[in-house]
Amino acid sequence: MGEPLIVDQSTLAVRSLGPSRVTSPLLPLLGERPTTEHYIDEADKVLLDDTLAMVSSRNVPLSELPSFEAAGPRRKIYFDPAKTRVGIVTCGGLCPGLNNVIRGLVTELTTHYGVTRIFGFRNGYQGFIARYGHDVVDLTAERVATIGEDGGTILGTSRGQQDPEEIVDCLSRMNISILFVIGGDGTLRGAGEIARVATERGEKIAVVGIPKTIDNDIPFIDQSFGFQTAFAKASESIAAAHAEATSAPGGLGLVRLMGRHSGFIACYASLAKSDADVVLIPEVPFALEGENGLLRYLRRRIEETGHAVVVAAEGAGQELFAAHGNGLGPGTDASGNRRLSDVGQFLSGRIVDYFTDVGVEINLKYIDPSYVIRSVPANPYDSVYCIRLAHAAVHAAMAGRTEMVVGRWRRRFIHIPIPLAISHRNQVDPSGDLWMSVLEATGQPARFQ
Repeated sequence: MGEPLIVDQSTLAVRSLGPSRVTSPLLPLLGERPTTEHYIDEADKVLLDDTLAMVSSRNVPLSELPSFEAAGPRRKIYFDPAKTRVGIVTCGGLCPGLNNVIRGLVTELTTHYGVTRIFGFRNGYQGFIARYGHDVVDLTAERVATIGEDGGTILGTSRGQQDPEEIVDCLSRMNISILFVIGGDGTLRGAGEIARVATERGEKIAVVGIPKTIDNDIPFIDQSFGFQTAFAKASESIAAAHAEATSAPGGLGLVRLMGRHSGFIACYASLAKSDADVVLIPEVPFALEGENGLLRYLRRRIEETGHAVVVAAEGAGQELFAAHGNGLGPGTDASGNRRLSDVGQFLSGRIVDYFTDVGVEINLKYIDPSYVIRSVPANPYDSVYCIRLAHAAVHAAMAGRTEMVVGRWRRRFIHIPIPLAISHRNQVDPSGDLWMSVLEATGQPARFQ
């Protein structure tokens, strides 16, 4: 991702395919609802800033404060449901809740809007490209009724971009008016290209994203779906590492969790169990050697308490590999992400070597639950969140919004332009209250240096 955009009202504006003139089937449910703490009228906005200091620093009139378009049903919509065909695709790595989102999209489209033709494209963006030979799936309310009970995605998924021209060709051939894209930053970047090509061709195709990232690293959303399930599952591995560490002399449990660039899973999972003595995240570099380095800290901890538990996000400590002659990870994956060196194996080796050199007994147990975490079904919280995101996405698409994603900001559901959603990564702030809570819970120093 690039440098963060300067956020003003122009960057928060959401594109529309045109005026909405069709009366919404949901009109009887809406009535005249004013904005309250629990509901936002479609004409209202959600402020970007939520503190007096941030608002005051703008030094602009109230009407010019940066604000998001509110999500939710509109009284007038752009598409005629009886004539609308819809496509759904899931891309990238697995994440708890994918099936829940698919189910939410299909049931809202069919039950409340009366859309009857919904197609699922198999195996990510490959599903649009003829040479891969993937068939499409007719999605009905009956077919998706119980899919939320299972992890993964019934549509399959893949990594890597495909030609947006060919994707729009496919959408045009099938007379699809709305495309829902469920995926992370690379997927959303591709969705933006699809929307661009459709616009250049004069095609009236709404492209709406539901952001998926188990690392919680997409900006301008409070949390991504599946994140709560992921850190809850990850906390079980921390508890297992603690049990192993406390059951052996010189016991040390090392848990490697997902988090390429953002340490949210490591932070939240560690706080959920409070068994971790050290949490390592990509946002806070650390040193191994020296009086205030990690290795001596672990030695002191084990000598004092008899055990220690270390939780490391997968992207932590990448700066150490070049210094130790290991180099960086080999190239990039299909999504264009740089491959990371394995910090878990690296730390395991360095810790064992250090304790051997200083003559202190160590019994290290290494746990990597990554694929277990991302493949489980969503928990009840995420199940609710998924269906609400799906509803918001359907409302936006039927109203003709395009090149945008839905999310929740300050507890309000909003529309976010795709360029803003892929402008930078959401990361743990080393000066923020989350990292302060981790330091308080673990007792570790602010820096190992």
